[in-house]
Order: sequence, then C-alpha cells, then structure tokens
Amino acid sequence: MIVLTLIASVLMASISIFQFKREAKDYHRERLERKENAIKEHINYILANTTYPLTEENLALIFKDKIHELSNIHALQINIYSLDGKLLKSSKGAFSVDQASPPIPDYILRIMRASLEKRYVDVRTIEGKKYRSSYSQIKDLKFKPLGILNLPYIEDDGFYDRELKNFLIRLSQVYSFMLLIAFALAYFLSSFITKSLKRISDKITETNLNQKNEKIDLDDSSREISLLINAYNTLVDKLEDSAAKLAQSEREQAWREMAKQVAHEIKNPLTPMRLTVQSFQRRFDPNDPDIRQKMDDYSKTLIQQIDIMSSVASAFSNFASMPAQQNETLNVGKVVELALDIFNEDYIELQLPDEKIITRMDRTQLIRIITNLVKNSIQAIPEEQVEKKIQVRIRRAGNEVEISVSDNGTGIPPENSDRIFEPKFTTKTSGMGLGLGIIKNIIENYSGTITFETQLGHGSTFYVRLPITKLVKL
Repeated sequence: MIVLTLIASVLMASISIFQFKREAKDYHRERLERKENAIKEHINYILANTTYPLTEENLALIFKDKIHELSNIHALQINIYSLDGKLLKSSKGAFSVDQASPPIPDYILRIMRASLEKRYVDVRTIEGKKYRSSYSQIKDLKFKPLGILNLPYIEDDGFYDRELKNFLIRLSQVYSFMLLIAFALAYFLSSFITKSLKRISDKITETNLNQKNEKIDLDDSSREISLLINAYNTLVDKLEDSAAKLAQSEREQAWREMAKQVAHEIKNPLTPMRLTVQSFQRRFDPNDPDIRQKMDDYSKTLIQQIDIMSSVASAFSNFASMPAQQNETLNVGKVVELALDIFNEDYIELQLPDEKIITRMDRTQLIRIITNLVKNSIQAIPEEQVEKKIQVRIRRAGNEVEISVSDNGTGIPPENSDRIFEPKFTTKTSGMGLGLGIIKNIIENYSGTITFETQLGHGSTFYVRLPITKLVKL
C-alpha cells in the first residue's frame, strides 16, 4: 500500500509538471497570436488613413511616429522590415536604422514565402530564456505585400513556475498525509495479522513428534489465516498417526537389533573358545610338570567366555541391550594379558607398563573390548602378507589408562572412516558389523573414549581410554 502511494505521488507529480509546461507553451503561442492579430488590425487602420502612398519605401515615414504608439498600446516591441528583410523601423528605444542593422535571415524569408499564411514563428532559447519571434507580411488595402512585421516576444513562465511550485507543495502535503494514514493502517493491519501468525508460529515451534500436540482454535481470523490453521490442524492429526506408526516400527526395530546383537555377542565368545581348545590340543603334553596349571588357565578362559554367553542370554530375556555390569577392581595389564592368551598368532606383541594401572569395570567387558580389537586387527592383515605385526600397548595418560592396538594391515579407506563405528556397517564378507559399535557403547558407558588413526596400505591403530581408579607404584 505504501509503495503504491509513493508510485502514485511520483506519477501525479510527473503528469502535473508535464501539464503545466504544456499549458505554458500553449498560453505563450496563443498570446503571441492575439497580439499579432491586434497589431495587424491597428496597422491596417493606420494604412487606411495615411496620406502617404502605400509603397514599401514609405513604410518608414508612415510609421515614424505611430510605431511607438503601437508599441505602448500593445506592450510589445514592433519591428518593420522590407520584403527583402532589411530593417526599416523599430519601436526599440534609442535604435537607429542604418545599413549595419541585422536583416532577417534568408531561411526565415524562404519559409515565410512558402507558407500559405505567409507567416513564420521562430523559437529560440538564449541564456536559459525562451524567445518567440513572429514574422508576417504587411499588405495594403488591395492585399499587395508592402513589408514584414516582426514581433519579438519573451516567454515569461514566472506565473506558471509559481503555480507549479505551489501545486507540488500542496500535492506533497496531501500525499504526506496519505502516507501517514497508510503507515497507520499498515501497522494496525500487520498487528492484527501477525498476532494470529505469531500464535500459529508458536504452536508450530512447540510441535513435537514425541508428544501430543494441541490444535489451534481461532474464531476471529481472516479467511487466509483460517486456511492456514486448518492445514496445521490436519498436519497435527497426520503427525499423531505417524507417531503411532513410528513407535510401533521402533519397537519392532528394537527387537530386530536386539536379536542381531545377541547373535553377535554369542558368536563373539565362540571364537576365543575355539582358539583356546585348538591351543590346548596343540600344546598338550601329559608329561609337562605344569600341565595342571595350564589346564586351570584354559578352563578359566573357557568358563569366562561361557559366562559371557550366559549373561547375554539372560540379558536378552530381560530385553537389555548388554549383559548387566559386574564391576570390580582390575589390574588392566593382567586382564589384557589374560585376554591375549587365547590367540595363537605369534606376531601379537604386548607392552605392559612398569606400574600397575587399576581401574574399576566389568572384567568380561574389558576382555570383550580387547578380543574384538585384536580380532579385527588380525582380519585387517591379508593372509598372503609376509611380515605381520600386531602390537598391544598399555600406558598411563594423565588420569586415564590408554590401551592401543596397532596392526600393519591394509588400513581403513577414507570413505569408511566416518562410518567405522556405525552399527551393521562392515567391509567383511561375513559378520553383521556390530562389534565396534558394541564396544564403543561399552567404553562410553564407563566414561571412556575410543579413537583411531589409519594410513591406507600401512595399517591402523585404535586407542581406548578409560578412567583410572587407582595407581599403585611397584
């Protein structure tokens, strides 16, 4: 509305200026014509009553005294020229007629002779002022040309300029008042509209899939706002239906994920159990004096893995994602060393610290972390690779214990780096890719972190950091 008002005011002002200039131009043209006709009638009267013969040579004598009288009566300068354009007489004060007086230009004489009315008006602008000069023939009583009448006329637009200025002032005042009304009207209209829109906006901001959303009820709203409210209320109904379907889908997905995790967690201890049995078969010697101790160690390892499987099964029956934690005070180095005993690969190295690093967590969870990382490192090294190396290192890092597992395998491609801890993501031909995602959850449950560094073609290193409960010097 305000923009339209401004455009209208500009158009009105432009049209008014054009109209005033056109009226001024028409006024000066008509005024010169009226003056010219009146002077010609007066000249005809003088010619009809003069005693001089009506010839071109006698024009200066006929109008010797009369020309000043004509000029005073009609308030206009009068010049009389011969037919060939030489000045014969002028009403201009202190003007002397001589041979040096400027004649009428030839192009004006040609134009005037060629016209039907034997008349021409020359319009010029000199130093910002517009001059009109009319040229017409003086004829005797028998309509024979005697000379040329010239009337110089200066266009004085002062009156029209003043009128135009006053009009523009009044116009600006009117439109200023209209702008004020438009601003006030726009303010009240926008306040009325934005009040309803703000309430709708607040409702939309409060809308959440996880809660019951209220509908909007506005009776005093416009048709457009009512359409918007109806659209929002329809959306709320659809959102409730979608929330119910989503909840059902999430429950079903939770059961599927639980089944996959349980299958993975049950399968995960089977590998170290198998490796333990194979190691026992290969190293069994009935004559070994430490055979009983070794039997106890192997049995202990198998029992630990069986306990893990049992706890997973119990957790699944209670719809828990992981076995319940049985926290205890642990020597990290001792538990890691025990976890590595199930692996037969001779290229696995363990670097223990010079001090006991104590933490408090579930023993089976820590074993699960180590066996999973080492197993992944073994699988990351190609079978045909000649030099294989896996290094497990434990060290203290401030108030945390850092366990690093390094390998010289193929490394992790850049496109997989951001997804390595995602559930169900795997680059292997077998398995469901839940291992790293599960141990990441275990570590974070103990306020720890897991990160990794990798170099394609040179291997990877995973870093696990867990809070230290107690540090004992040797």
